[in-house]
Amino acid sequence: MNNPVHVAITRTVKPGSEEAFREAIKSIFDDTLRENTSLGAQLLRPLPGSDSRTYGILRSFSTEDDRDAFYNSENFRKWEEAVAPMVEGDYSRRDLHGLEAFFRSNSIDPPAWKMALLTWLGVCPTVQIVSALVPTTMAAWPFWLLNAIVNIFVVAALVWVVMPLLTRLARPWLK
Repeated sequence: MNNPVHVAITRTVKPGSEEAFREAIKSIFDDTLRENTSLGAQLLRPLPGSDSRTYGILRSFSTEDDRDAFYNSENFRKWEEAVAPMVEGDYSRRDLHGLEAFFRSNSIDPPAWKMALLTWLGVCPTVQIVSALVPTTMAAWPFWLLNAIVNIFVVAALVWVVMPLLTRLARPWLK
């Protein structure tokens, strides 16, 4: 199972350009929906009543190659030129790799307590199962080494099996 690639971008919009920027975002979102490389995109607006003019753009791609193709595309370059007069400075971009990517893959923004509870529900049984599967022949090994081995398997199970499954199953509750 391929895990989607998630990217978070922030842009600070010049005062008075907010509406034009949102229209430009809608335009590139519409354009990229027609492409096979993009799995989706979301715009995060500043909180109403705040002084912030920083917008977040979350994008998901099937692969790193698809991500790179999008950000190197003529379409993206033209969009960047179009919004340049509306924004302050360049964009800030980071790939999401941690737990935030599990929750973001479902195009949701759940409260922190729900993410913590779901993570705990994944970690507890995974630790119990992996610990039970560690061979008794390793019992004489130093605790730190045995603990490190258990943790390697727990993290791998969480990243590639448990959390993708849990976030998919809990999608309605996470909204």
